[in-house]
Amino acid sequence: MSLHPPRVPTREEVLLATAKPIPAGLKTTFLVMAVIGAVVFIVGAFVSADRAWSAFHGNWLFFAALSQAGVVFVAVQRITTARWSRAVIRFMEGYVAFLPIAFVFLLLTIFVGKGHVFPWTREAIPNPEKATYYNATFLTIRDIVIFGLMTVLGWWYIYTSLRLDVGRVPEWGAPWARGWRDRMRNGFGEERREIHSTHSLQGKLAVWTVLLFAFGWSVLSWDLSMGLSLHFQSTLYSWWFFMGAWLCALSLFGVIVLSWNRFLNTADGLIEERHFHDIGKLMFAFTAFWGYLTFGQYLVIWYGNMGEETFFMRLRLDPPWVWVTVTSVVLVFAMPFFGLLSRAAKVFKPTFLLFALCSLVGMWMMRYIEVYPSRYGNTPPHAPFGFWEIGVLLLYAGLWGWVYCAFMDAFPRMRVTLMTSPFRDEVQVPVNPETMEPLPAHE
Repeated sequence: MSLHPPRVPTREEVLLATAKPIPAGLKTTFLVMAVIGAVVFIVGAFVSADRAWSAFHGNWLFFAALSQAGVVFVAVQRITTARWSRAVIRFMEGYVAFLPIAFVFLLLTIFVGKGHVFPWTREAIPNPEKATYYNATFLTIRDIVIFGLMTVLGWWYIYTSLRLDVGRVPEWGAPWARGWRDRMRNGFGEERREIHSTHSLQGKLAVWTVLLFAFGWSVLSWDLSMGLSLHFQSTLYSWWFFMGAWLCALSLFGVIVLSWNRFLNTADGLIEERHFHDIGKLMFAFTAFWGYLTFGQYLVIWYGNMGEETFFMRLRLDPPWVWVTVTSVVLVFAMPFFGLLSRAAKVFKPTFLLFALCSLVGMWMMRYIEVYPSRYGNTPPHAPFGFWEIGVLLLYAGLWGWVYCAFMDAFPRMRVTLMTSPFRDEVQVPVNPETMEPLPAHE
Protein backbone atom coordinates (compact mmCIF):
# COMPACT_ATOMS: atom_id res chain seq x y z
CA MET A 1 0.00 0.00 0.00
CA SER A 2 2.67 2.47 1.06
CA LEU A 3 4.83 4.33 -1.46
CA HIS A 4 7.40 5.10 1.22
CA PRO A 5 10.72 3.18 1.28
CA PRO A 6 10.96 0.84 4.28
CA ARG A 7 13.58 1.25 6.99
CA VAL A 8 15.33 -1.85 8.32
CA PRO A 9 16.29 -1.57 12.02
CA THR A 10 18.43 -4.02 13.97
CA ARG A 11 16.86 -6.50 16.39
CA GLU A 12 18.61 -4.92 19.35
CA GLU A 13 17.35 -1.50 18.35
CA VAL A 14 13.74 -2.68 18.25
CA LEU A 15 13.96 -4.48 21.58
CA LEU A 16 15.65 -1.55 23.30
CA ALA A 17 13.22 0.99 21.91
CA THR A 18 10.13 -0.94 22.99
CA ALA A 19 11.18 -2.12 26.45
CA LYS A 20 9.87 0.86 28.41
CA PRO A 21 7.29 -0.40 30.95
CA ILE A 22 3.75 0.92 30.84
CA PRO A 23 3.25 3.25 33.84
CA ALA A 24 1.58 1.51 36.77
CA GLY A 25 -0.56 4.60 37.26
CA LEU A 26 -2.14 4.21 33.83
CA LYS A 27 -3.06 0.59 34.47
CA THR A 28 -4.41 1.52 37.90
CA THR A 29 -6.50 4.29 36.35
CA PHE A 30 -8.06 1.86 33.87
CA LEU A 31 -8.75 -0.64 36.65
CA VAL A 32 -10.36 2.02 38.87
CA MET A 33 -12.53 3.12 35.93
CA ALA A 34 -13.65 -0.47 35.41
CA VAL A 35 -14.45 -1.00 39.11
CA ILE A 36 -16.43 2.24 39.36
CA GLY A 37 -18.29 1.36 36.18
CA ALA A 38 -19.05 -2.14 37.45
CA VAL A 39 -20.48 -0.74 40.69
CA VAL A 40 -22.61 1.76 38.75
CA PHE A 41 -23.90 -0.96 36.46
CA ILE A 42 -24.76 -3.35 39.29
CA VAL A 43 -26.61 -0.62 41.16
CA GLY A 44 -28.32 0.44 37.94
CA ALA A 45 -29.44 -3.14 37.25
CA PHE A 46 -31.58 -2.88 40.41
CA VAL A 47 -32.50 0.82 40.38
CA SER A 48 -32.96 1.57 36.67
CA ALA A 49 -32.65 -1.76 34.90
CA ASP A 50 -33.76 -0.68 31.43
CA ARG A 51 -31.29 2.21 31.32
CA ALA A 52 -28.41 0.16 32.76
CA TRP A 53 -28.88 -2.77 30.39
CA SER A 54 -29.43 -0.51 27.38
CA ALA A 55 -26.16 1.26 28.15
CA PHE A 56 -24.47 -2.11 28.68
CA HIS A 57 -25.66 -3.41 25.33
CA GLY A 58 -24.84 -0.24 23.39
CA ASN A 59 -21.30 -0.27 24.74
CA TRP A 60 -20.99 -3.97 23.96
CA LEU A 61 -21.87 -3.31 20.33
CA PHE A 62 -19.24 -0.58 20.17
CA PHE A 63 -16.33 -2.29 21.94
CA ALA A 64 -16.91 -5.89 20.82
CA ALA A 65 -17.29 -5.03 17.13
CA LEU A 66 -14.34 -2.65 17.23
CA SER A 67 -12.09 -5.26 18.84
CA GLN A 68 -13.07 -7.96 16.36
CA ALA A 69 -12.59 -5.59 13.43
CA GLY A 70 -9.07 -4.84 14.66
CA VAL A 71 -8.14 -8.52 14.61
CA VAL A 72 -9.57 -8.83 11.11
CA PHE A 73 -7.54 -5.84 9.93
CA VAL A 74 -4.44 -7.65 11.18
CA ALA A 75 -5.51 -10.70 9.16
CA VAL A 76 -5.99 -8.54 6.08
CA GLN A 77 -2.37 -7.45 6.39
CA ARG A 78 -1.40 -11.09 5.91
CA ILE A 79 -3.75 -11.63 2.98
CA THR A 80 -2.26 -8.62 1.20
CA THR A 81 1.29 -9.49 2.42
CA ALA A 82 1.57 -5.90 3.61
CA ARG A 83 4.98 -4.69 4.75
CA TRP A 84 4.19 -1.07 5.56
CA SER A 85 2.53 -1.96 8.88
CA ARG A 86 5.10 -4.31 10.37
CA ALA A 87 6.37 -1.79 12.90
CA VAL A 88 2.94 -0.82 14.22
CA ILE A 89 0.51 -3.68 13.62
CA ARG A 90 1.28 -5.33 16.98
CA PHE A 91 -0.43 -2.32 18.59
CA MET A 92 -3.62 -3.43 16.87
CA GLU A 93 -3.10 -7.10 17.69
CA GLY A 94 -3.67 -6.11 21.31
CA TYR A 95 -7.38 -5.62 20.50
CA VAL A 96 -7.75 -9.39 20.79
CA ALA A 97 -7.34 -9.17 24.58
CA PHE A 98 -10.88 -7.81 24.95
CA LEU A 99 -12.64 -10.57 22.99
CA PRO A 100 -12.93 -13.11 25.86
CA ILE A 101 -14.44 -10.39 28.07
CA ALA A 102 -16.82 -9.44 25.27
CA PHE A 103 -17.87 -13.09 25.03
CA VAL A 104 -18.67 -13.20 28.76
CA PHE A 105 -20.60 -9.93 28.49
CA LEU A 106 -22.60 -11.33 25.59
CA LEU A 107 -23.60 -14.28 27.77
CA LEU A 108 -24.65 -11.87 30.53
CA THR A 109 -26.84 -9.91 28.13
CA ILE A 110 -28.46 -12.96 26.55
CA PHE A 111 -29.11 -14.89 29.76
CA VAL A 112 -29.55 -12.16 32.39
CA GLY A 113 -30.45 -8.88 30.71
CA LYS A 114 -32.44 -10.02 27.68
CA GLY A 115 -35.76 -8.88 29.12
CA HIS A 116 -34.45 -5.31 29.32
CA VAL A 117 -32.74 -5.33 25.92
CA PHE A 118 -34.49 -7.51 23.35
CA PRO A 119 -38.05 -6.78 22.22
CA TRP A 120 -38.78 -10.41 21.31
CA THR A 121 -38.96 -11.13 25.05
CA ARG A 122 -41.89 -8.75 25.63
CA GLU A 123 -43.52 -7.82 22.27
CA ALA A 124 -45.61 -9.69 19.72
CA ILE A 125 -43.47 -10.64 16.73
CA PRO A 126 -45.06 -9.24 13.55
CA ASN A 127 -44.94 -12.30 11.24
CA PRO A 128 -44.24 -16.06 11.34
CA GLU A 129 -40.89 -15.78 9.56
CA LYS A 130 -39.54 -13.37 12.14
CA ALA A 131 -41.05 -15.45 14.92
CA THR A 132 -38.93 -18.37 13.69
CA TYR A 133 -35.81 -16.24 13.28
CA TYR A 134 -36.14 -14.59 16.69
CA ASN A 135 -36.92 -17.81 18.49
CA ALA A 136 -35.03 -17.44 21.78
CA THR A 137 -33.24 -20.78 21.60
CA PHE A 138 -32.27 -20.38 17.94
CA LEU A 139 -30.97 -16.83 18.48
CA THR A 140 -29.06 -17.72 21.65
CA ILE A 141 -27.29 -20.72 20.12
CA ARG A 142 -26.28 -19.01 16.89
CA ASP A 143 -25.02 -15.82 18.54
CA ILE A 144 -22.97 -17.66 21.15
CA VAL A 145 -21.51 -20.05 18.58
CA ILE A 146 -20.69 -17.31 16.09
CA PHE A 147 -19.05 -14.95 18.54
CA GLY A 148 -17.30 -17.85 20.26
CA LEU A 149 -15.82 -19.01 16.96
CA MET A 150 -14.67 -15.50 16.09
CA THR A 151 -13.01 -15.18 19.50
CA VAL A 152 -11.18 -18.51 19.22
CA LEU A 153 -10.08 -17.90 15.64
CA GLY A 154 -8.92 -14.38 16.48
CA TRP A 155 -6.83 -15.61 19.40
CA TRP A 156 -5.38 -18.43 17.31
CA TYR A 157 -4.28 -16.02 14.61
CA ILE A 158 -2.69 -13.55 17.03
CA TYR A 159 -1.03 -16.45 18.89
CA THR A 160 0.80 -17.46 15.70
CA SER A 161 1.97 -13.90 15.22
CA LEU A 162 3.22 -13.59 18.79
CA ARG A 163 4.97 -16.97 18.65
CA LEU A 164 7.16 -15.86 15.76
CA ASP A 165 8.58 -13.08 17.95
CA VAL A 166 8.55 -14.75 21.36
CA GLY A 167 10.57 -17.63 19.93
CA ARG A 168 13.34 -15.28 18.78
CA VAL A 169 13.72 -12.78 21.64
CA PRO A 170 15.06 -13.11 25.19
CA GLU A 171 12.57 -13.83 27.98
CA TRP A 172 10.71 -10.64 28.77
CA GLY A 173 7.23 -9.66 29.85
CA ALA A 174 4.62 -9.85 32.57
CA PRO A 175 4.87 -12.91 34.86
CA TRP A 176 1.25 -13.91 34.27
CA ALA A 177 2.05 -14.75 30.63
CA ARG A 178 5.26 -16.71 31.27
CA GLY A 179 3.46 -20.02 30.67
CA TRP A 180 2.13 -18.76 27.33
CA ARG A 181 5.59 -17.63 26.28
CA ASP A 182 7.11 -20.98 27.30
CA ARG A 183 4.57 -22.84 25.17
CA MET A 184 5.33 -20.57 22.24
CA ARG A 185 9.05 -21.33 22.50
CA ASN A 186 8.46 -25.06 22.80
CA GLY A 187 9.41 -26.67 19.51
CA PHE A 188 10.42 -23.37 17.90
CA GLY A 189 12.82 -24.20 15.11
CA GLU A 190 15.16 -22.49 12.70
CA GLU A 191 14.14 -18.89 11.99
CA ARG A 192 13.76 -19.13 8.24
CA ARG A 193 11.61 -22.25 8.42
CA GLU A 194 9.44 -20.78 11.19
CA ILE A 195 8.84 -17.61 9.18
CA HIS A 196 7.64 -19.61 6.17
CA SER A 197 5.53 -22.11 8.13
CA THR A 198 3.89 -19.32 10.14
CA HIS A 199 3.22 -17.34 6.98
CA SER A 200 1.59 -20.39 5.40
CA LEU A 201 -0.60 -21.13 8.42
CA GLN A 202 -1.60 -17.51 8.77
CA GLY A 203 -2.65 -17.41 5.14
CA LYS A 204 -5.31 -20.04 5.85
CA LEU A 205 -6.36 -18.55 9.18
CA ALA A 206 -6.58 -15.04 7.76
CA VAL A 207 -9.01 -15.99 5.01
CA TRP A 208 -11.33 -17.76 7.45
CA THR A 209 -11.04 -14.88 9.91
CA VAL A 210 -12.19 -12.36 7.31
CA LEU A 211 -15.02 -14.55 6.00
CA LEU A 212 -16.26 -15.32 9.51
CA PHE A 213 -16.14 -11.62 10.42
CA ALA A 214 -18.33 -10.65 7.46
CA PHE A 215 -20.80 -13.49 8.01
CA GLY A 216 -20.70 -13.38 11.81
CA TRP A 217 -21.23 -9.67 12.24
CA SER A 218 -23.94 -9.71 9.61
CA VAL A 219 -25.89 -12.15 11.77
CA LEU A 220 -24.97 -10.43 15.04
CA SER A 221 -25.94 -7.01 13.68
CA TRP A 222 -29.35 -8.36 12.63
CA ASP A 223 -29.87 -10.07 15.98
CA LEU A 224 -28.39 -7.57 18.41
CA SER A 225 -28.83 -4.21 16.70
CA MET A 226 -31.38 -4.19 13.87
CA GLY A 227 -33.46 -6.73 15.81
CA LEU A 228 -34.01 -4.23 18.61
CA SER A 229 -36.82 -2.99 16.41
CA LEU A 230 -38.85 -6.00 15.30
CA HIS A 231 -40.66 -4.20 12.48
CA PHE A 232 -37.53 -2.81 10.81
CA GLN A 233 -35.43 -4.54 8.17
CA SER A 234 -32.74 -3.35 5.79
CA THR A 235 -30.54 -5.41 3.49
CA LEU A 236 -27.70 -2.89 3.83
CA TYR A 237 -27.75 -2.83 7.63
CA SER A 238 -25.12 -5.50 8.22
CA TRP A 239 -22.61 -3.91 5.84
CA TRP A 240 -23.22 -0.53 7.39
CA PHE A 241 -22.77 -1.92 10.90
CA PHE A 242 -19.55 -3.89 10.53
CA MET A 243 -17.89 -1.33 8.27
CA GLY A 244 -18.61 1.21 11.01
CA ALA A 245 -16.75 -1.10 13.38
CA TRP A 246 -13.91 -1.36 10.85
CA LEU A 247 -13.65 2.44 10.67
CA CYS A 248 -13.67 2.58 14.47
CA ALA A 249 -10.86 0.03 14.70
CA LEU A 250 -8.74 2.11 12.31
CA SER A 251 -9.47 5.36 14.17
CA LEU A 252 -8.52 3.83 17.50
CA PHE A 253 -5.44 2.36 15.83
CA GLY A 254 -4.41 5.88 14.86
CA VAL A 255 -4.86 7.13 18.42
CA ILE A 256 -2.93 4.18 19.86
CA VAL A 257 -0.03 4.47 17.40
CA LEU A 258 0.17 8.16 18.20
CA SER A 259 0.20 7.35 21.93
CA TRP A 260 2.91 4.69 21.57
CA ASN A 261 5.00 7.02 19.45
CA ARG A 262 4.83 9.63 22.19
CA PHE A 263 5.43 7.11 24.99
CA LEU A 264 8.29 5.23 23.30
CA ASN A 265 10.16 8.42 22.54
CA THR A 266 13.30 6.44 21.70
CA ALA A 267 11.34 4.71 18.92
CA ASP A 268 10.97 7.77 16.72
CA GLY A 269 12.99 6.02 14.05
CA LEU A 270 10.65 3.00 14.08
CA ILE A 271 7.27 4.73 14.11
CA GLU A 272 7.60 7.19 11.27
CA GLU A 273 5.57 9.86 9.58
CA ARG A 274 4.75 7.42 6.80
CA HIS A 275 2.79 5.26 9.25
CA PHE A 276 0.52 8.16 10.16
CA HIS A 277 0.14 9.01 6.49
CA ASP A 278 -0.87 5.44 5.63
CA ILE A 279 -3.27 5.08 8.57
CA GLY A 280 -4.74 8.48 7.73
CA LYS A 281 -5.35 7.35 4.14
CA LEU A 282 -7.16 4.27 5.42
CA MET A 283 -9.24 6.36 7.82
CA PHE A 284 -10.19 8.71 5.00
CA ALA A 285 -11.04 5.87 2.60
CA PHE A 286 -13.31 4.03 5.02
CA THR A 287 -14.88 7.26 6.22
CA ALA A 288 -15.96 7.79 2.62
CA PHE A 289 -17.13 4.18 2.33
CA TRP A 290 -19.14 4.36 5.57
CA GLY A 291 -20.73 7.60 4.36
CA TYR A 292 -21.59 5.92 1.06
CA LEU A 293 -23.27 3.00 2.85
CA THR A 294 -25.12 5.35 5.19
CA PHE A 295 -26.49 7.49 2.41
CA GLY A 296 -27.19 4.47 0.22
CA GLN A 297 -29.28 2.88 2.95
CA TYR A 298 -31.10 6.12 3.74
CA LEU A 299 -31.79 6.91 0.07
CA VAL A 300 -33.38 3.52 -0.65
CA ILE A 301 -35.57 3.80 2.44
CA TRP A 302 -36.55 7.36 1.55
CA TYR A 303 -37.64 6.75 -2.04
CA GLY A 304 -39.13 3.33 -1.24
CA ASN A 305 -41.34 5.01 1.39
CA MET A 306 -42.30 1.69 2.99
CA GLY A 307 -43.74 1.91 6.46
CA GLU A 308 -41.68 -0.98 7.87
CA GLU A 309 -38.52 0.93 6.94
CA THR A 310 -39.26 4.65 7.14
CA PHE A 311 -40.38 4.65 10.78
CA PHE A 312 -36.86 3.62 11.85
CA MET A 313 -35.27 6.69 10.25
CA ARG A 314 -38.16 8.99 11.13
CA LEU A 315 -37.89 8.14 14.82
CA ARG A 316 -34.20 8.98 14.87
CA LEU A 317 -34.73 12.26 13.03
CA ASP A 318 -37.44 13.43 15.45
CA PRO A 319 -36.97 14.84 18.96
CA PRO A 320 -35.45 13.89 21.30
CA TRP A 321 -33.04 11.85 19.16
CA VAL A 322 -32.40 14.13 16.21
CA TRP A 323 -29.49 16.01 17.74
CA VAL A 324 -27.70 12.76 18.59
CA THR A 325 -28.25 11.38 15.08
CA VAL A 326 -27.08 14.52 13.29
CA THR A 327 -24.10 15.01 15.59
CA SER A 328 -22.97 11.42 15.11
CA VAL A 329 -23.10 11.73 11.31
CA VAL A 330 -21.15 14.98 11.42
CA LEU A 331 -18.50 13.45 13.68
CA VAL A 332 -18.15 10.13 11.84
CA PHE A 333 -18.40 11.41 8.28
CA ALA A 334 -18.40 15.16 7.67
CA MET A 335 -15.47 16.25 9.83
CA PRO A 336 -13.05 13.37 9.04
CA PHE A 337 -13.95 13.33 5.35
CA PHE A 338 -13.26 16.98 4.71
CA GLY A 339 -10.58 17.21 7.38
CA LEU A 340 -8.44 14.34 6.08
CA LEU A 341 -8.49 15.34 2.42
CA SER A 342 -5.00 16.82 2.60
CA ARG A 343 -1.76 15.02 3.32
CA ALA A 344 -0.86 17.66 5.89
CA ALA A 345 -3.87 16.80 8.05
CA LYS A 346 -2.85 13.14 8.07
CA VAL A 347 0.73 13.69 9.20
CA PHE A 348 0.22 16.70 11.50
CA LYS A 349 -0.40 14.92 14.77
CA PRO A 350 -2.97 17.31 16.36
CA THR A 351 -5.30 17.16 13.34
CA PHE A 352 -4.70 13.43 12.94
CA LEU A 353 -5.72 12.91 16.58
CA LEU A 354 -8.71 15.25 16.29
CA PHE A 355 -10.29 13.46 13.35
CA ALA A 356 -9.58 10.01 14.79
CA LEU A 357 -11.33 11.02 18.02
CA CYS A 358 -14.22 12.49 16.02
CA SER A 359 -14.78 9.09 14.39
CA LEU A 360 -14.63 7.24 17.71
CA VAL A 361 -16.98 9.57 19.59
CA GLY A 362 -19.36 9.75 16.65
CA MET A 363 -19.50 5.98 16.25
CA TRP A 364 -20.14 5.55 19.97
CA MET A 365 -23.08 7.93 19.58
CA MET A 366 -24.22 5.92 16.57
CA ARG A 367 -24.33 2.75 18.68
CA TYR A 368 -26.29 4.70 21.27
CA ILE A 369 -28.79 5.78 18.63
CA GLU A 370 -29.14 2.19 17.42
CA VAL A 371 -30.21 1.03 20.88
CA TYR A 372 -32.06 3.74 22.78
CA PRO A 373 -34.76 4.94 20.34
CA SER A 374 -35.84 1.34 19.75
CA ARG A 375 -36.23 0.92 23.51
CA TYR A 376 -37.81 4.27 24.43
CA GLY A 377 -39.56 5.50 21.25
CA ASN A 378 -40.38 9.20 21.03
CA THR A 379 -41.96 9.47 24.48
CA PRO A 380 -39.07 10.82 26.62
CA PRO A 381 -38.75 14.63 26.70
CA HIS A 382 -35.00 14.33 26.22
CA ALA A 383 -32.57 11.62 25.20
CA PRO A 384 -31.71 9.51 28.27
CA PHE A 385 -28.07 10.17 29.01
CA GLY A 386 -26.55 10.59 32.41
CA PHE A 387 -25.18 8.71 35.40
CA TRP A 388 -25.93 5.20 34.16
CA GLU A 389 -24.62 5.73 30.65
CA ILE A 390 -21.39 7.37 31.83
CA GLY A 391 -20.86 4.68 34.46
CA VAL A 392 -21.24 1.80 32.01
CA LEU A 393 -18.95 3.57 29.53
CA LEU A 394 -16.32 3.73 32.30
CA LEU A 395 -16.76 -0.02 32.83
CA TYR A 396 -16.11 -0.86 29.19
CA ALA A 397 -13.40 1.72 28.51
CA GLY A 398 -11.60 0.82 31.72
CA LEU A 399 -11.69 -2.92 31.06
CA TRP A 400 -10.64 -2.47 27.44
CA GLY A 401 -7.69 -0.29 28.42
CA TRP A 402 -6.65 -2.56 31.29
CA VAL A 403 -6.59 -5.80 29.28
CA TYR A 404 -4.89 -4.01 26.39
CA CYS A 405 -2.11 -2.82 28.72
CA ALA A 406 -1.80 -6.33 30.15
CA PHE A 407 -1.39 -7.76 26.64
CA MET A 408 1.21 -5.20 25.64
CA ASP A 409 3.14 -5.81 28.87
CA ALA A 410 3.21 -9.57 28.26
CA PHE A 411 4.47 -9.86 24.68
CA PRO A 412 6.91 -8.12 22.30
CA ARG A 413 5.43 -4.79 21.27
CA MET A 414 6.57 -4.89 17.68
CA ARG A 415 6.96 -7.64 15.08
CA VAL A 416 10.65 -7.98 15.79
CA THR A 417 11.26 -10.96 13.53
CA LEU A 418 9.53 -9.63 10.42
CA MET A 419 11.14 -6.22 10.96
CA THR A 420 14.72 -7.46 11.31
CA SER A 421 15.16 -10.97 9.92
CA PRO A 422 17.19 -11.32 6.70
CA PHE A 423 14.48 -13.76 5.57
CA ARG A 424 11.57 -11.40 6.25
CA ASP A 425 10.69 -10.72 2.61
CA GLU A 426 11.09 -14.29 1.39
CA VAL A 427 7.45 -14.83 2.35
CA GLN A 428 6.53 -12.99 -0.83
CA VAL A 429 7.71 -16.12 -2.70
CA PRO A 430 6.32 -19.57 -1.74
CA VAL A 431 8.91 -22.22 -0.89
CA ASN A 432 9.00 -25.99 -0.64
CA PRO A 433 8.48 -26.75 3.07
CA GLU A 434 11.03 -29.60 2.95
CA THR A 435 13.88 -28.08 0.96
CA MET A 436 13.06 -24.38 1.56
CA GLU A 437 13.73 -23.79 -2.13
CA PRO A 438 11.48 -21.36 -4.05
CA LEU A 439 8.62 -23.00 -5.88
CA PRO A 440 8.10 -22.42 -9.61
CA ALA A 441 5.69 -19.58 -10.32
CA HIS A 442 2.94 -21.88 -11.62
CA GLU A 443 2.87 -23.79 -8.32
